[in-house]
Amino acid sequence: MAAQEPGEGGELDPVELVVITGLSGAGKSEAIAAFEDAGYFCVDNLPPQMIGALGELFRLPGSGVEKAAVVSDARGGEYFEQLNQVLDDLGGDGIKPKLIFLEAHDEILTDRYKETRRRHPSAPAGRITEGIEYEREILAPLRARADFVIDTSGETAATLRRRITEDLIETGSGGLMAVNLLTFGFKNGPPRDADITLDVRFLPNPHYVDDLRPLTGLDQEVRDYVEAGTMAGEFYGRLLPLLEFLIPAYVAEGKSHLTIAIGCTGGRHRSVTVAERIWREFTARDDVAVRVTHRDIT
Repeated sequence: MAAQEPGEGGELDPVELVVITGLSGAGKSEAIAAFEDAGYFCVDNLPPQMIGALGELFRLPGSGVEKAAVVSDARGGEYFEQLNQVLDDLGGDGIKPKLIFLEAHDEILTDRYKETRRRHPSAPAGRITEGIEYEREILAPLRARADFVIDTSGETAATLRRRITEDLIETGSGGLMAVNLLTFGFKNGPPRDADITLDVRFLPNPHYVDDLRPLTGLDQEVRDYVEAGTMAGEFYGRLLPLLEFLIPAYVAEGKSHLTIAIGCTGGRHRSVTVAERIWREFTARDDVAVRVTHRDIT
């Protein structure tokens, strides 16, 4: 029996398509493994020209594929340059893929390649740093259009899988806005993948209190110290209504994932206190799924 053409007896079936790309060494293999574990049909290292054909094949009645994830990256060589156009064409064909872009700090990527003793695919005969610089340049347009940009610098393979599962797969399937509250210390560098960054170094610093220094914002004594006085109360009085306004606005724009980075000097006291307060205020809502990550608490 001949395959049914679009328009001959029915509409094409809908399919969820996730396209994963990003810098070499940033964790794309771990990312697609998370989607495979969640029941997605997965293809690694797929040339861009084949993405559209694969999407159309999945949409044919009886294909049995409702959700798929593919990795397309610089390993595709000159063909990879066509990925932007392929994504545009998919939109014109009624397929709206979600684009996930993975990256990491240059020194992290360099260390990862040194540890594995593998050659960088974009600099097989040159220095690793040259390959990273080249990829950042050619991937800039894709990063700019990505639905999700994930900095994996502080992630292990296990934590990256868990982050993708919790933030993108489980939350996305429930139709909720995923809000990730990410605390950090400015002395260790701010995260690259934040949508909103809050600097809370103006709040009282427990680091200078001997009894509080070894504790964190997870401890009540630290929270009491940071939130004492009028400064914290006025801050929350302005911040929480702002977030109440912003989150529905982002949802209306079509955004399904929001990373709010909250930083103090060391990432252990003030930022953690504020993140935990935001979490308590928003965790009971039925339109968001809130997750807290304390990057610099060890």
